[in-house]
Amino acid sequence: MKEEILDSDQLEINLIKNQPRILQGWAFFDWANSAYALVITVAIFPGYFLHVTADEVKILGMRISDGALYSYSLSFSYLLIALVSPLLSGIADYGGRKKVFLRFFTTLGALACMGLLFFTSMATLWVGVTCFILATIGFSGGLVFYNAFLPEIATEDRYDKVSATGFSYGFAGSIILLVTNLIVIQNFSWFGFRKV
Repeated sequence: MKEEILDSDQLEINLIKNQPRILQGWAFFDWANSAYALVITVAIFPGYFLHVTADEVKILGMRISDGALYSYSLSFSYLLIALVSPLLSGIADYGGRKKVFLRFFTTLGALACMGLLFFTSMATLWVGVTCFILATIGFSGGLVFYNAFLPEIATEDRYDKVSATGFSYGFAGSIILLVTNLIVIQNFSWFGFRKV
């Protein structure tokens, strides 16, 4: 499977392209990552955020609605990614460190999503906003480096097929998680949860 080591300073190894296990692993990243996009940014977390926060929130001496705070947090995350992605992508490409950056952003996003567990009231609003921003940065940053791997793992004639496979895995993974979440939310007593 190893073709050659690039040079003594680089740790990454060129792989023979179109290896089924590698392509499947790449697609499964989309399975996990797309669940964030659907469940956290679109379907479940926005409603939870609006339910937990007061209708009007005071931030930095300004009063804004809870919906605006959610939107500003999301916008701020994407603005940061837009500013640093070109720089980080260049560093990763030049230094052969795509995997390091992919791992960093994915871990950041996962840990921040876990941190959302502690966002339960207005008293922990700062936890919710901070973790949401960090999770979105992790999600978006991970996608930058995930997409950058496609030319390294597949030949150009397979880009469309491999990308479509990743998209379909992502669609399936996010729908399965969303349906599971909705079942738990609608029937929370089945799972031993109490109404608060």
